[in-house]
Amino acid sequence: MARVWTHGTWVVREGSEEAFIAAWTTLARSAGSGFGGDRPTLARDRDRSNVFLTRGSWPNLEAVDAFRASEGFAAMIAQVRPLLESFDPVTLDEVEWA
Repeated sequence: MARVWTHGTWVVREGSEEAFIAAWTTLARSAGSGFGGDRPTLARDRDRSNVFLTRGSWPNLEAVDAFRASEGFAAMIAQVRPLLESFDPVTLDEVEWA
């Protein structure tokens, strides 16, 4: 079965980039404990230093749903929301190809 991927575009209020990185890092550490996700990636746009992209790989949709329903995720989102201009999360199904 193909893996499920999550992707997010995070536009951070200017001046809040370091606080965002710290909050996201805390979330990423909890993602690996108990939900089955691989180590997520945080990338920063070179031209717009307040824009970040994230991606993570999960064994199935149930793992994504469990993580997003967790207290840790809710606490992180509550902490990071004031730092954001916008957040666009996407859930993707990996396409098998030869």
